[in-house]
Amino acid sequence: MTSDYGAPNVPPTDMRQRVLLALDAPTLPEALSIAMEVRDQVGGFKVGLELCTAVGAPAVVEAIGALGSGLFLDLKLKDIPNTVAGAVRVIAQQFGDNVRMLTLHCDGGSTMLRAAVDAARTAASRSPLLLGVTVLTSINADMLAAELGVVDSLESQVIRLARMAQAAGLDGVVASPYEVAAIKRACGRDFLVVTPGIRPSWATAGDQQRVMTPAEAVRAGADYLVIGRPIAAASPVDGGSAVAARRIVDELAAAL
Repeated sequence: MTSDYGAPNVPPTDMRQRVLLALDAPTLPEALSIAMEVRDQVGGFKVGLELCTAVGAPAVVEAIGALGSGLFLDLKLKDIPNTVAGAVRVIAQQFGDNVRMLTLHCDGGSTMLRAAVDAARTAASRSPLLLGVTVLTSINADMLAAELGVVDSLESQVIRLARMAQAAGLDGVVASPYEVAAIKRACGRDFLVVTPGIRPSWATAGDQQRVMTPAEAVRAGADYLVIGRPIAAASPVDGGSAVAARRIVDELAAAL
């Protein structure tokens, strides 16, 4: 497992470390099986609501953390500021050595985000990088307007949320690859952008609406790429998950 993330707001030069595998599995044994297969080909693992709900976050963090890399704990916290601060404080105190990144929904508001930052800073000497989720990659412009009532363009909404997150003290945001360049222009190159919605040209888009290939996303300025099904669900006929991960890393190295 490659686990040296380098300085907090500087993306690694080793392309493997910039690929975070989404372990969206229903059971811990399934997640561990995939993780063990690709542990030397990727830089870390993202675990989210499905696995943490099924098994419990402490068990997930302990098991995946034992593989030697800090986790991307994608819980997308959103609640009143005091509640979110309490959750962040618990995560920082109990899992600070194993959790590298933690997500919160930007649309919880600036007070909530600042409360999370304060809680993380006071809870542990080594707190997770806090990332604000801007607009989910499953949401397109029509849905943003018709269902969520946001009249501005999708990019404008993402930039507004990213600037708010930066002002609140977060380390970066989660956004689709299509907004990466605009976020970097608005917030500076040191503000991290983690991008889901990454699909190699040889993979299907699934339920993602705004997708790019890994090479396109990194060229746009993405610091870390979250990739799930193209690696985790790779067919054994094609070499399985490890071969798929190596193929993506090779494409990144060749493109940059």
